[in-house]
Amino acid sequence: MSSVKPVQKVALSMRDRSAVALLCLCVCFSVHTASPVFSAETIPFGLCPKYNPRIMYQLYQPFVDYLSENTPYRFEIRLSRIYQDTIERIGGRELQIASCGPVPYVQASERYPVRPILRPLNKDGKPYYRGIVVVRQNSPIQHLADLKGKRFAFGPAWSTAGFTVPMYDLKRAGIGLKDLGGYAFLRHHDSVVNAVLKGKFDAGAVKDVVARQYRHEGVRFIHHTDPIPTVPIIIHRTAPKALVMSVKAALLKLNPRDPNHSKRMEEWDEEFKYGFIEAVDSDYDEIRKILRSIPIDSGEKGALRE
Repeated sequence: MSSVKPVQKVALSMRDRSAVALLCLCVCFSVHTASPVFSAETIPFGLCPKYNPRIMYQLYQPFVDYLSENTPYRFEIRLSRIYQDTIERIGGRELQIASCGPVPYVQASERYPVRPILRPLNKDGKPYYRGIVVVRQNSPIQHLADLKGKRFAFGPAWSTAGFTVPMYDLKRAGIGLKDLGGYAFLRHHDSVVNAVLKGKFDAGAVKDVVARQYRHEGVRFIHHTDPIPTVPIIIHRTAPKALVMSVKAALLKLNPRDPNHSKRMEEWDEEFKYGFIEAVDSDYDEIRKILRSIPIDSGEKGALRE
């Protein structure tokens, strides 16, 4: 039977014991101060698909990069296939923060605990934009009343400037969906303009920033809607206060008259490049009134398939 030798005790001098204690202290300190000391949390930033995905990334990646550099968080774009997906995601807390139009926000606010925190300014420093009805340059159409019997391209059914407000104006001009020669809901605002230019539709409704981009491509404007409150940045009410405050601080400090700021924002989407102001829910009360007259699903069943 093998025997186990007892462990021999080693006597340490006072100097040796001091050296061991110092070594242990150094090891403990190095563990607790390991680099990096801070790791940024990744926050998905939801966006409704007003343009095709390539353009969305081109215009919004510089924006989320700015947020990542000016807050303690790392932001990444989270695109949705349709507007409703973004609303469902923020309602289900898959997203804590998103940017979507006034109509999607109002729809979300009636179903989920969400609120707006910021609104962008337009190039004139006002928190409004407009919807525009466009036709081809050589079209005989001059007014909304001329659209009876004509083919009309709307944006997504949840689009404020692409459907809800222009449809409200058409209704006030005495034209309902049944009075049109045909209509369709197209996925993106730029798709609407291109469809009109190609002659697939006689007219179409888009937001002003898109219409202006195509003004020299062969389109003409026949109608401007009344001012629409700009697209809000919205949060779920359970979003951390630190996240909300840091995003607001980063965006509210932007000044388009500052050359350094304007240079930073020049690659951003036209809607975001002129600065921001704080937003409240009541900013969108007028949209609520319009929605009671023009439900967002009012024409989807009769729409043409494009």
